[in-house]
Amino acid sequence: MRNMTLVIIFLLLHRVSDAQSVSERPNIIVFIADDAGWRDFGCYGNPVIQTPNIDQLAAEGIQFNNVFLTTPQCSPTRTSLLTGQFAHTLRTEDLHTPLKTSQKTVAHHLNEAGYYTALLGKSHIGKEATAEFDYFNPGKGNPRGQDLETVLEEAGEQPVFTWFAFFDPHRSYKSHTIANPHNPDDVVVAPYLADTPETRLDLAMYYDEIARMDSTIGAALQILEDRGERENTVIFFMTDNGKPFTRAKGTLYDEGVKTPFIVNWPTQIKQESTDDNLLTTLRLAPTILDLAGAEIPTSMYAESMVPSLVNQERVVDEFVFSERNWHDCDEHMRSVRSDSFKLIVNSYIELPHGTAADLAGSLSHQSLLRLKEEGKLSEAQSLVFQVPRAGIELYDVINDPYELNNLAFRAEYRPVIRKHYEVLQQWMQETDDFPPHYRRRYDNTDRVTGAMFRFNPPEMYAPLPN
Repeated sequence: MRNMTLVIIFLLLHRVSDAQSVSERPNIIVFIADDAGWRDFGCYGNPVIQTPNIDQLAAEGIQFNNVFLTTPQCSPTRTSLLTGQFAHTLRTEDLHTPLKTSQKTVAHHLNEAGYYTALLGKSHIGKEATAEFDYFNPGKGNPRGQDLETVLEEAGEQPVFTWFAFFDPHRSYKSHTIANPHNPDDVVVAPYLADTPETRLDLAMYYDEIARMDSTIGAALQILEDRGERENTVIFFMTDNGKPFTRAKGTLYDEGVKTPFIVNWPTQIKQESTDDNLLTTLRLAPTILDLAGAEIPTSMYAESMVPSLVNQERVVDEFVFSERNWHDCDEHMRSVRSDSFKLIVNSYIELPHGTAADLAGSLSHQSLLRLKEEGKLSEAQSLVFQVPRAGIELYDVINDPYELNNLAFRAEYRPVIRKHYEVLQQWMQETDDFPPHYRRRYDNTDRVTGAMFRFNPPEMYAPLPN
């Protein structure tokens, strides 16, 4: 009897200890933009955009300058981020493909670890995965921070994980969505876009959407401050893919897959710092679980970044990998990037690069189409329309940051191509990738104009064989 009593006392003390440790764990919030280019924030060098709250997060935290997404598309990126796996491994590589019940997100693992989990805003991961969160509000935003206050109230004494998913700055755009709209004369026009009044207006409205998102982040931060929970809240800021402009979103260039990545944690990160190490966003999921004291599944392909956050240890990836598959138009593109070079392999070289439907009617894409018809495109502006495409693209990302000069045709770069290609092939094999003649779908849009002629994702006409 005495032994049984001791066992019961031990179990009770153990549970109290566990409860205390859970309550001391940090809140975790991931602010994720929808279609925002990494260059388009003040802290990342844009001289005119209005992002004071995001800039402040960077000024008081760690700004990572070399972080890469696994896809340049919305839903495949989100399924990858929340599971720590590649989209093709999950078979969610095509737009609008939901996660299966067996494919658990960080929300599932955090719930088991004692966290209260919430998804605010855009889901795009499927009903089964969304149901793993304790709280879900799909609303398109409100000035109080998309229901964050309700989440904190509902959580009680539990630590909170919030996937704070914006709809901004996804198209379509309307003018004057903020009190102080950006001036089209001041925007930064990339060399692959046509510098026309229409393009400048398009960019100015895009800037306005980012500024609106920034103000919502400010409101959410104020809620945390008012409740005394700001200090022990780990905040991540990032985007799901590049800006929604031609040769950015939907491409494997850095304009499509490089993301802003800021981590702010007042109790641990005491001063501003920057990190230029090459990193994959596959590290996000294990980092979240590590911060929460949860077990990291062996299915995740990367390790936690926590050592770099709390101990300033060097965390780096030698290579990062990305893929582009069906997004209104079918593609089978794979890339591997090192510190100095990017290798892209295009499988459908006989077809022009696909244009996503949401870009089709944009002022900037229409400007490019008009100049194309008039024969007035510059070399940089014409690259996205080239047919046939190069099967192999190699870029010196240090000296050619917009990736406009394909070095794959130069003999002196053959060793670089060979090394990167071998690494890419090994990655494809290790992550259960599929060859380009499998898992194919018909297009929904014209590849050049982006005009949509089919409104529902078509069935695959070449699925994987049994």
